[in-house]
Amino acid sequence: MSTNFKNQMKEVMSLAWSFVKRNGFSMSEALKVAWANMKLKAQMKSRIVKFYFKKVDGSVREAYGTLNEKLMPAITGTDKRAKNDTVQCYYDTERGKFRSYKKANLLNIA
Repeated sequence: MSTNFKNQMKEVMSLAWSFVKRNGFSMSEALKVAWANMKLKAQMKSRIVKFYFKKVDGSVREAYGTLNEKLMPAITGTDKRAKNDTVQCYYDTERGKFRSYKKANLLNIA
């Protein structure tokens, strides 16, 4: 097995386990959402992706986001904030701003 695959599996399993502990998901449900997050992140690294997530207020948000450096403005300054593994940041191409969503609230990739 390649180390890349092992690292990917480790990331998916730890994310899924955090969903079970923090959000009360079943392991099956947690794995589905964890894999969806991995797929979304991989797709956003190469292009703009349409996806849906549940906002904190319970409403559903349709988002168009990317992590491709060619499709977003240059990042300047330093980020002194603590990293949060339960949140995914992305560049919202419709609003022209960086946004984030809770990984556990990802609903669908269009």
